[in-house]
Amino acid sequence: MSGMAETNAPAERKKKRNENERHDLMNRLKRIEGQVRGLQRMLEEDAYCPEILTQASAVHSALNSFCRVLLANHIRTCVSDDIRAGREETVDELMNTLQKLMK
Repeated sequence: MSGMAETNAPAERKKKRNENERHDLMNRLKRIEGQVRGLQRMLEEDAYCPEILTQASAVHSALNSFCRVLLANHIRTCVSDDIRAGREETVDELMNTLQKLMK
């Protein structure tokens, strides 16, 4: 053995998204980005704490919504396709992803 640590990292995978999916997800991220900029402005302008917290909660909700949409798309496409192709390890990958999301 060469002294290099062996990794169990999966090969880099990619997903070709259709234009509608990509457009929807990008729009969601752009709105979230605008909301985060709004938070920065509020802080710079010494906004009252509950107002900032309310806006931060809206950002959190928007990001959760983004994740739900992305996860649903992932299950409908990547996971379903992999299971049909006999790649059962995708279920373990999905379970690991869900555990990370639920922390």
